[in-house]
Amino acid sequence: MIRYVLTKLMYLIISLWVLATLTFLLMKAVPGDPFLSEKAVPPEIRARLMEQYGLDKPLYEQYVVYLNKLVQGNLGISMKMQDREVVQAIRESFPYSLKLGICALIVAVTIGIGLGIAAAMRHRKLIDTSSMVLAVVGVSVPSFVLASFMQYVLGVKLKLLPVFGLAGPLTYVMPTIALSALPIAFIARLTRSSMLEVLHSDYIKTAKSKGLSAGVIVRRHILRNGILPVVTYIGPLTAGIVTGSFIVEHIFGIGGLGKIFVMSITNRDYSLIMGITMFYGVILMVARFLTDLAYGAIDPRIKLAKGKEKAA
Repeated sequence: MIRYVLTKLMYLIISLWVLATLTFLLMKAVPGDPFLSEKAVPPEIRARLMEQYGLDKPLYEQYVVYLNKLVQGNLGISMKMQDREVVQAIRESFPYSLKLGICALIVAVTIGIGLGIAAAMRHRKLIDTSSMVLAVVGVSVPSFVLASFMQYVLGVKLKLLPVFGLAGPLTYVMPTIALSALPIAFIARLTRSSMLEVLHSDYIKTAKSKGLSAGVIVRRHILRNGILPVVTYIGPLTAGIVTGSFIVEHIFGIGGLGKIFVMSITNRDYSLIMGITMFYGVILMVARFLTDLAYGAIDPRIKLAKGKEKAA
């Protein structure tokens, strides 16, 4: 188990280095610079700004400085946000995305797994058909369409829920539904298909022949083995959903990380783009790392032998 964890940790570090390098090279490959669009900036001031942010140095020197700062946890200073540190910008915007993302994640996992289990246990019955219809609707309707529809009907027409911001419990309802609709659909369908496969396994038939109750069979056998594909999906889903959705945040006027990230791309703010990309990458890869550990804990057959991960 220790070798398994160390190997996954090594892959995590290598992946972060590759991400940092690719992000740096892509930013440098873009023609121009962050100050080229500022027509009112005189050439001497622009040159001074280039020197201040180290953009006048050779590429390899910029890369070494960037990696050194990155290792120290220094993501640099924003070039367009009044000299604010990137860490500060992330610290101010991420809590909004995090709180909304956690709410959406809890709703998505709870409802998605619940619908999937119910559909599998009542295969080809009304609840199965109804769950899959909801899943198809969830996949088919884009989040911005659902968000706009709810905002118009529940917020403007019926005045049941607040339309903008995250100022109280009621303000979380519509953004949470908009963010969780698609994951609910995927998790429900994934859980259903996985559970149906497990239900037809020989060991489930053996458990039924022993006289075990349906609840015991679901908890001890079906759920544990059928949930593995869902755990794999939840890892990257967690990283994506807690880092913010620009569309949903923009519609509901939430100043989260997704909105800041798109603004940084529009403004060609190199430091902010690379900083948020690395922040997102760390969350995604750590979530994937934890998912691998959880996968191994759920399924004891997964182990590391001779430096290679395999199923016993």
